Amino acid sequence: MQLLTLGLNHQSAPLTLREQIAFPGEVLRSALADLRRHLSAVVPESAILSTCNRTEIYCATREPHEAQAAIAGWLDTRHRAESLQPHLYALPGGEAVRHAFRVAAGLDSMVLGEPQILGQMKQAARVAHEAGALGTHLHQLFQRSFEVAKVVRSTTEIGAHSVSMAAAAVRLARRIFEDLRETQVLFVGAGEMIELAATHFAAQHPKRIVVANRTIERAAKLAQRLGAECLRLADLPERLDEFDILVSCTASSLPIIGLGMVERATRARRRRPMFMVDLAVPRDIEAEVGRLDDVFLYTVDDLGRQVTTGAENRRAAVAQAEAIIETRVDAFMQWMSTRRAVPAIRSLHARGEAIKQAELERARRALARGDAPVEVLEALAHGLTSKFLHGPTALLHGPEAQREQLLPLLDQLLPERAAQSAPEASPATQAATPEQ
Repeated sequence: MQLLTLGLNHQSAPLTLREQIAFPGEVLRSALADLRRHLSAVVPESAILSTCNRTEIYCATREPHEAQAAIAGWLDTRHRAESLQPHLYALPGGEAVRHAFRVAAGLDSMVLGEPQILGQMKQAARVAHEAGALGTHLHQLFQRSFEVAKVVRSTTEIGAHSVSMAAAAVRLARRIFEDLRETQVLFVGAGEMIELAATHFAAQHPKRIVVANRTIERAAKLAQRLGAECLRLADLPERLDEFDILVSCTASSLPIIGLGMVERATRARRRRPMFMVDLAVPRDIEAEVGRLDDVFLYTVDDLGRQVTTGAENRRAAVAQAEAIIETRVDAFMQWMSTRRAVPAIRSLHARGEAIKQAELERARRALARGDAPVEVLEALAHGLTSKFLHGPTALLHGPEAQREQLLPLLDQLLPERAAQSAPEASPATQAATPEQ
């Protein structure tokens, strides 16, 4: 079995393309079910990671080339615009492992070291597990990715140098409003990204904070933590003009804030500016809104360009993190290599068990006939030894080239110390020996 990752991210594809093949919210579960329904024969293990910055398919397969073509075709059937091929990357074997470790550690993020991706990877693994799609290989890949992320974040300064999207949004808002304490802020959605953004804006002590969500109960929980108000999403069109700042991130597959809604709000605001941040992929706010006068609209890609400063301060942390990851990649690939020997090991144990059972049955029959126990034990030991040594002995009597290959392995097949009987421990010694 081999690992393969196929996908696109903020480096290989623009936002307009990423949002078309994103799998937000519950869509992820149905997408994974559809992937398994069509491709489980070629990709018996699979998981989908879908965030604002990437959509990636992780899989374990016996036919990497066939799997790559099949997954690319499956993505194309869910995408009705330009071809995805120029934007897709395929990472086989060790490259897939290295990529997963780097993603989990925040090294492949738009914001270097950002912590949200780790939770999103855990969610992807959880969904795959619940769907029965997470086999031994992907389970190990994800678990080791989480371990690597923990080590990187605890032993390097990678997280200390990260600048979050939320912090960038606050900085941009300050360019438009002199005093954020005089602004009214609306958050649309109640997920992790919104909670992070709300925490940053709340620290600026705005005049008013409101949380709008399709499920009012989730909005109420977040609002209670922030000391904010709640708003039903259905009431947003009539209330939008009240807010100076809007940050949106929902799992909607279609925009929930349209051009007409914002136009009406700007007219009611009488040219007072509106600052809008769309953290969702697919986008929550129609792109045309950004063309309106007095509306300042930023997407995740726009914010990403705002957090590229400070690269010099991060180089040492990145180099240290990459070194940790390389060591862990080698260890994982060694584990993958040993996995390929598992069928042979199982077969060898099964043959050994069959030999043991055959000799035991012969010994039982001898005891039932009344043969002396000592003679039965000697016959049992002789039978087991003969059968286990028959193969190597036959090879040693074979062609010289075959013999030369086997001779260096004899000490490993049967170490000399294993052939020596250990002295029997006395009762006192046995009592003093700790349990292993």
